[in-house]
Order: sequence, then structure tokens, then C-alpha cells
Amino acid sequence: MNILVTGGAGFIGSNLVRQLILETEHMVVNVDKLTYAGNLASLNGLQDHPRHRFVQQDIADTGCMRALLAEHQVDAVMHLAAESHVDRSIDGPADFLHTNVLGTFSLLQAAREHREGLDAERRAAFRFLHVSTDEVYGSLHPDEEAFTEHTAYRPRSPYSATKASSDHLARAWHETYGLPVIVTNCSNNYGPFQFPEKLLPVVILKCLRGESVPVYGQGDNVRDWLHVADHCRALRLVVERGVPGETYNIGGGNEWRNIDLVRTICGIMDQVQPAGQPHEKLITFVADRPGHDFRYAIDSAKIQRELGWCPQEKADSGFRKTVSWYLENSGWWEDILAGRHTLKRLGTAGLPA
Repeated sequence: MNILVTGGAGFIGSNLVRQLILETEHMVVNVDKLTYAGNLASLNGLQDHPRHRFVQQDIADTGCMRALLAEHQVDAVMHLAAESHVDRSIDGPADFLHTNVLGTFSLLQAAREHREGLDAERRAAFRFLHVSTDEVYGSLHPDEEAFTEHTAYRPRSPYSATKASSDHLARAWHETYGLPVIVTNCSNNYGPFQFPEKLLPVVILKCLRGESVPVYGQGDNVRDWLHVADHCRALRLVVERGVPGETYNIGGGNEWRNIDLVRTICGIMDQVQPAGQPHEKLITFVADRPGHDFRYAIDSAKIQRELGWCPQEKADSGFRKTVSWYLENSGWWEDILAGRHTLKRLGTAGLPA
């Protein structure tokens, strides 16, 4: 297929593009606006690949999206582009509305118009995969059942509210216009190329630098952790074999209290990068985030039953591999922490060497 991937220079997007190029025969048009979290270095090694083209563009530009879909005769859209950091959404929600809501609307419109111009066979095969989050379901109590595809939406932050809005738009375009939309909702991802504001890289890099490791509240909040490679494998299955109009929840089945996860990462750091004292001594409890959701948990039974997917990465091995990746790729995150990655942005001409 010819696949348009949005947000392909971000964390999940770059891992997905890498899988599509290295493990399939699909052609990838990679669209990313390159906001603060977009990083061309996450695509190193793909610059000259004949099945990969990078385009720096805002998905809210409907005309440009329409032109790209037509130029590359796109068969499927995998829509991952989103503003995704909850703290940033609390401080500045406007960017989240622009990208997550208006950007999704623009892309749906462009895809709808593009599909209507295809011949009957390609029109029937066209797919629009909308990638969302478990945060749209709100917060679970300790003894509540995990989120399913039928859980009611209860977003509690500007981020999750804008993602919920985009989910509703995507489903409406399926019901109203017949656009073959599939929605996925995933749990917390971790792995290579994750921007250093997220929990695992924060802990790893703070430990490396001997700085305080901040933990919200008492660290009792619970998240279901999914390795990004497993998530990307699921997305590939969904776009190739998923049923239009359906939703698939994708989770790691791997629930951890934040404090337990932080201590685990500190323990791994003690083994691979010993310091003068246990890294756990760096943990500092800080004021909790406003409206901090207590627990997320995903029930992935549907995608396992219907598409045969299951997570391959175990918690201990996945966390260890993630720590090793950050230790072995210090140039990638050092550029980000120093702000140098923002100086390496290009236009549509291509990628840096």
C-alpha cells in the first residue's frame, strides 16, 4: 500500500515508520509539522530510502493534505499526529485544539474527497486509521474493570478532551460520509525515541545526570505500559485487516503504580550505571498535577481475539531495553535537552544526513 503517516517524526510515529519501511513493502509518505516534539533525528537511517518521503507540513492545511493524497495515490492514512502532553495541555490548550481537533477534521475532509475520486476497487480498499488514547475514558478506581471498546468517554484534561473530540469526528465521518475509519485507543507507550518530558526518559536521564527524580503526589497513580514496538505491530494489523467502523483497544496488560515503576527504573540504573548511592535516593515527591487521573487499564481482548495480536515485549525486558537505548543514544537526547534539534528542521526537500 501507499500509506500516509501523520506525526511520523514523533515518538510512536517514528517507530511506526521505521517498522513500515524495514519490515514491509509499503510506501510511506511521512507528514509532520515538526513542533517541539518532532525530531528528524528519530528518522535517521531512512533519509534516502526509496519508499520513504518526508514532508514538513501542518495537517490542518486541507489543501496540502489533499494534494499529497492525490500525488502519492494514497491507499491508507495512519493518523498519529497529536499534541499529547497533559501538563502542556493544561498550560496552553489552544495548540491541542488546533492539532487534535482542527487537524483531524482537515485530514478527514481531505481523505474523504480523495477517496471519492478513486476507482471502485481502490475506494473499497481505502482505510483511515485514527490513533487515540485510553485517556479519553477518564479515570478508573482500583477495583474497576479495565477499559473496553464500549466504555463511556469521560475526558478530564484538555488533552484527553481534544482527543475525545477527534475520536467523535472520526466516527462521525464514517457514519455520515462512509469513510472507512477505524479507531484505536492505546495505553501508555514506552521505548526508543520518546521525548524526554515523558516519565520513563525523565527518570532515566535524571538518574544519569544525578538530578532529582520528580514523582507526582505519592506516586500511587497506575498506568498500563505498552512497548511502542508492540503498539506499532498492532497498528499495522489494524490498517491491513481491521474492520471499518470498529474500535480496537491496544494495551500492554502491564499495570504499574508510578512509584513502583520509578523505583524499578532506578534499580536498573543501579545495575547498568552505578552511582555513589542508590538512584532511588534521587526520588522527590512534588505537588500533584491538577485533575490527575488515578488509574488507566486497557482490555485488549478484542484485538487479540479478532486480529491475533498480543504484546510480545515483557515488562522487565522492555524496561531494560529502553534504559539501554537511552544510554547508547545519548547524542539523540542531548540535542533535545540543549534545544539543538529545533535548529535541524527542514522543509519538504528531505532529511538531514
